[in-house]
Parts: sequence; C-alpha cells; structure tokens
Amino acid sequence: MKLLRPLIVLMGLVLLWQAIVWISGSPPYILPGPGRVLVAWVDHAGIIAGHALVTFAEILLGLLLGTVLGAVSALCLAYFRPARPWLMPLLVISQAVPVFALAPLLVLWFGYGMASKVAMAVLIIFFPVTASFYDGLRRTDPGWLDLGHTMNGTRLSILRHVRLPAALPAFASGLRVAAAVAPIGAVVGEWVGSSAGLGYLMLHANGRMQIDLMFAGLLTLALFAVGLYFTIDVILRRALSWQADT
Repeated sequence: MKLLRPLIVLMGLVLLWQAIVWISGSPPYILPGPGRVLVAWVDHAGIIAGHALVTFAEILLGLLLGTVLGAVSALCLAYFRPARPWLMPLLVISQAVPVFALAPLLVLWFGYGMASKVAMAVLIIFFPVTASFYDGLRRTDPGWLDLGHTMNGTRLSILRHVRLPAALPAFASGLRVAAAVAPIGAVVGEWVGSSAGLGYLMLHANGRMQIDLMFAGLLTLALFAVGLYFTIDVILRRALSWQADT
C-alpha cells in the first residue's frame, strides 16, 4: 500500500498535466504533453544521463560540505560564546542576501566548473543545518545535563552522550530540508554559467525551442530531488529508530 500511494499520486499528476494540455490547446513548443516528454527522455537518454551525473555530483558534494560546515558552526555557537557575535551576523547575512544574486559572483570567483555550483549549494544548505542543529543543542533537557554533571561527566563526554543524541532529531529535520533544497543551488549556478549539467541542458534546450527536452531535464532533476529526500529520510529514520513517531 505504501508503494501504491505514490504511484497513484504520480498517475494523477500525469493525467492532470495531459488534461491541461488538452483543455488549453497549447502547442508542443509551449507546453508539451507527458507523452512527448517521455519520447524526448528516451531519445536523448545518453545526453541527459551525462549531464545528470554532473549535477548529481554537484548536489552530493554541496550537501556533504554544507552539512559538515553547518554542524561545525552549530557546535561553535553552542559551546564557544565568544564566537557567537561573529557567527550570528554571518548566519543572518547568508539569508538576508538572496543566494541567487550571488550566483554570478560565485561563477566569477570559482569559474564555470563544478566548484561554483558546489559553493552555491553549500550556501543554500548551510543555514537550515546550522539553525536546526544549534536549536537542538541549546534545547537539551536541563535534567539530563544536571545528571551528566552529577556523574562527573566532562564537557566532551556530556556532548557525546547527552547533547548530541538529544539534538539529533532537530539535526535530522534540518538535513531533510537541506536535501530538498540542495538541487536548487546546483541548477541556479548552472543557469548562470556552466558547460555541463541539467541546468545547462535545460537552458540550451529552451534556447533551441526543444521544450520537450527541457521538460525531460526538469523531470530528471525532480526525480533526483525526490529520490535524495526519501533516501536521506529512510536513513535518518533507521538511525533514529529510538525516536518514535507520534
């Protein structure tokens, strides 16, 4: 039943898409039907796969680096009070300035290769991971901390055995958000300047009026995002099996 529900939702979306095409009478160069997109996906499978691998590598690297950077920043905020006046403004600025506006600068600084796209993904991922993990660390039950101090626990042992386990559910929530938004950074960076990737493919397909190919690239990107989210969700559920859903 769990597998049947997503299939029903998917089929419903496909039928709705086809119905919109029929009712609106849109030509294929404006809104192609799902059949045309599927044909384009099969006909250009080799090209799409090559660009998809590049984007997938950018997403994974950005997710990894953003998670590590966010976790380290949260630990610094929680344990080093002198660092808070320096790190908090960076957190605010990272969200106050639209990351999309930074994309041209990142391409200028890091070039048209993978580095600028990974940096863009890191900027988007950094904040949700830092904010959620820091919130989990500073909301540890005081009773648990008192128990740790009563048992003569060191600062490191209390962090390892009390604070980190208590903060893991909040950290997992931030990681789920990061997995959902990670593809945004990579694709926006590819739109601004790149020589490979799904964003590059979609941009050039749009310029050549190959709208069915552009939709095929978009569909591949959506599958990446959904697959990455649910994969991380399954891993986190098994890692946090002691936290029951209510």
